[in-house]
Amino acid sequence: MKESIQKLFSLDGKVALVTGGNGGIGQGIARGLAGAGASIVIAARNEGKTAEAAKRIRKDFGVQVVELKVDVLQEAQIKNMVKQAVDKCGKIDILVNNSGIAIHKLPHMMSTEEWDRNINTNLRSVFIASNAVYPMMKKAGGGNIINIGSMFAVFGAGALPAYAASKGGIIQLTKSLAIAWAADKIRVNAVVPGFINTDLSAEGKRDIPVLEKIVNDRTPLGRWGEPEDCAGAAIFLASAASSFLTGVGLAVDGGYSVM
Repeated sequence: MKESIQKLFSLDGKVALVTGGNGGIGQGIARGLAGAGASIVIAARNEGKTAEAAKRIRKDFGVQVVELKVDVLQEAQIKNMVKQAVDKCGKIDILVNNSGIAIHKLPHMMSTEEWDRNINTNLRSVFIASNAVYPMMKKAGGGNIINIGSMFAVFGAGALPAYAASKGGIIQLTKSLAIAWAADKIRVNAVVPGFINTDLSAEGKRDIPVLEKIVNDRTPLGRWGEPEDCAGAAIFLASAASSFLTGVGLAVDGGYSVM
């Protein structure tokens, strides 16, 4: 039984492309997938940060790690990212659409340019990247796409209107792709984090000094999450352990959303 369980969650021989995998939730997921045996492609803007994250993953897990630079606002760069990943690794079994930004402004104070940048980074890029990997996953007989949502897709957020809208779009895009590509054995699911300690959440803590206590008091598990808390969910969704799951948004929030 031990061996069969290990095999069920194993990602040995798999290649995972993680956008924004050099920090925060993306890095936590990249490390988790590497620990399960996958080769990792980290694609992000900051080359120095990517190099450091890749170095640590190689040292800690002994897997192949490829570093790519990409600006997910540029369609051509996203398509080239996928091509480079395949050229260097031979395939992509798992795509983690993690790159994202959060612009903290009330709706009436947000410019159209800021709205577009938030939506295009968080949602448009996911559509482009998913379409870019689709032909090769179909040809290979299947694959896994994991999108990163947010509890604000459900709750909304007065000071994060574009972010909340983009994450709501992620949930519906996840369901739509799951339906469209199920016949090709491509499963599409989402990790839906709650309040996680990242650079993005640090801005919220600065703006609202009591935020940490408010979240802790409402969360049944009594704490903020850490990036590595999302790793187990990603491993599950990327592995044979979730072979009958698609179109799912898996909450990783310490119980916050059920309160």
